[in-house]
Amino acid sequence: MSVTLTIAQAGPALAVQDLGRPGWRAQGLTKGGAADPMAIYEGAALLGQSPELAVIEMTGTGGTFVADGDIRIALTGAGMAAKIDGDVVVWNASHLLPAGAKLTIGGASSGTYGYLHVGGGIMSDLLLGARASHLSAGLGRPLAAGDGFVVGDDTGRETGLTLPRDGRFDGGVVHVVASMQTEHFTPAERQRFTETQFSRDPRANRVGVRMDHQGGGFHAEGGLTILSEVIVPGDIQITGDGAPFVLMGECQTTGGYPRIGTVIPSDIPRVAQAAAGAPIMFKFLSLAEAITLEIRHRDAIHALRGQVKPLIRDPRQIRNLLLYQLVGGTVSAWDDPFEKDK
Repeated sequence: MSVTLTIAQAGPALAVQDLGRPGWRAQGLTKGGAADPMAIYEGAALLGQSPELAVIEMTGTGGTFVADGDIRIALTGAGMAAKIDGDVVVWNASHLLPAGAKLTIGGASSGTYGYLHVGGGIMSDLLLGARASHLSAGLGRPLAAGDGFVVGDDTGRETGLTLPRDGRFDGGVVHVVASMQTEHFTPAERQRFTETQFSRDPRANRVGVRMDHQGGGFHAEGGLTILSEVIVPGDIQITGDGAPFVLMGECQTTGGYPRIGTVIPSDIPRVAQAAAGAPIMFKFLSLAEAITLEIRHRDAIHALRGQVKPLIRDPRQIRNLLLYQLVGGTVSAWDDPFEKDK
């Protein structure tokens, strides 16, 4: 018998997402998909299933969810307060959501995009080979209270697992490579760009993230002569007022603004997840250095399953149990610890 997950109360920006739909750029459609693909891989590792399955992406805050059968869930991405029937549950972990129990997800305490995964995945409609919403292209729609989705067949059983969190939710250094118009910016302008501390504009969305900063804008020589040409997620466009915009997964496929550089794919989630006002610095890499970081990132994805650990450790599975201090700090239940020796 199929199980349905229903949204009892929806936050302002919920959508079904997956890893996106490659192969449509020639037709004017970017890949789209989850703003933080790493969170998709983390949820798949926690549930022991394919990362190709669809999830619910929550921007800023979540909502209330109820299933009519027992399901496994995992919570990844931006840290959000979560409870099951009033009991607090751990983020970046997997849990059992019993039939009829209310999963309540509140606002983000770190990061921007949180993800609700279910064992078996969300069985929303397939559109151009994927289930991901691409709202700027009119594919899918924001989710609302009352929406329900059939859950796919879950072949796993294990819950109560967790993964360590990394630092991609706090801004930091974002690595970029030269783009098609980087040479239109003088060396002094490029140096000023890398020495400037930026912050994520609160009006950012899945199309692009504006970078706020102190001081004057950035300008390219001959910028008005640049023709519209292909652009990709990660490109950093400099608009007419000199403000940098980092393009996200739902950006357009062509554009005419000069690009000072391109964020490498593995660092795009760092830009997307940075909370409003979080500090960001850009650092240029050579193509060889960027490829090395991308290879390390892929290796980290492949290693996720091996990093999964139980929330509560079973003493029978701890090989070095004798190295743990298990009785330190014990006191007598009968003696008064404050009574001085006579």
